[in-house]
Amino acid sequence: MNAAPVVSVAPVSLPAPDRGHDLDVRVSAPVIGTDLPVVLFSHGFGSSLRGYGPLTDSWAAHGFVVVQPTHLDSRALAVTSSASPWRSRADDLRRILDDLAVLVRAVPGLEDRVDTGRIGVAGHSFGGQTAGLLLGLRVSDPDGVPGPDLSDARVQVGVLLATAGRGGDSLAPGMIERMPWLNPTFEGLTTPTLVVVGDADRSPLTVRGPEWMTDPYRLSPGATDLLTVVGGEHSLGGVPGYEAAETTDEDPARVAVVQRLTGAYLRSALVPGDDAWARTRQSVDPALVRLESRVPERA
Repeated sequence: MNAAPVVSVAPVSLPAPDRGHDLDVRVSAPVIGTDLPVVLFSHGFGSSLRGYGPLTDSWAAHGFVVVQPTHLDSRALAVTSSASPWRSRADDLRRILDDLAVLVRAVPGLEDRVDTGRIGVAGHSFGGQTAGLLLGLRVSDPDGVPGPDLSDARVQVGVLLATAGRGGDSLAPGMIERMPWLNPTFEGLTTPTLVVVGDADRSPLTVRGPEWMTDPYRLSPGATDLLTVVGGEHSLGGVPGYEAAETTDEDPARVAVVQRLTGAYLRSALVPGDDAWARTRQSVDPALVRLESRVPERA
């Protein structure tokens, strides 16, 4: 569909007495359209519901209701970090799913235009691991014992952007002690998922270089496609925000292709009969991105 004007309401606060701070959420949607699917977006460490406009604005303009929480690790809250930030983040997303009707009603005129039975989840960096938990990713303890299965059957598709790979000997020295949650396993990630990486994303968390970020695709049975952004660093050209300070590889062309391909993947997964993914993947510029797929080309 063509881009439409977008309306956003923020913050919408969900009571969360067990959390220590109410869960603040932004809800964005196009001003036109019906049967709109929903995408939950989990921000990277330290960001908030006000980040990631280049992605979330684009998805909303092209027919999605986008829901963005502020997790407890956000710099906007100045809250002492949870001992298990990965678990509190997953709880945030599950709370949103439980209270989705409340959030939809916060946007005037949206309640009758949304289809809350069609849901995707996406995230960048630590937010990618968070989204992955609802898709079947599990976090193991430092001894390799898998943590709880937090997958959610209400979620039908995922997009993981610049998301950490496996732990163990892939991690830089001392990382597992500092960040014990940085030890994911992907065998249980069975929900259809697009993994997006940058081939110049050299994270200090790993000894393996940019290839580490491809683990969510290579090690999970559910990930169907791998999108590699040529020359992309951790910000993938600037997806964390307009003129965001953490962007080290600012490139509007990279952002545009990530917007277009992620939106197409979500549409084809959540809108019956939509062939956006098949059409869009045929027109990519190999100078900007590379695509790898495990499944036949699909509508």
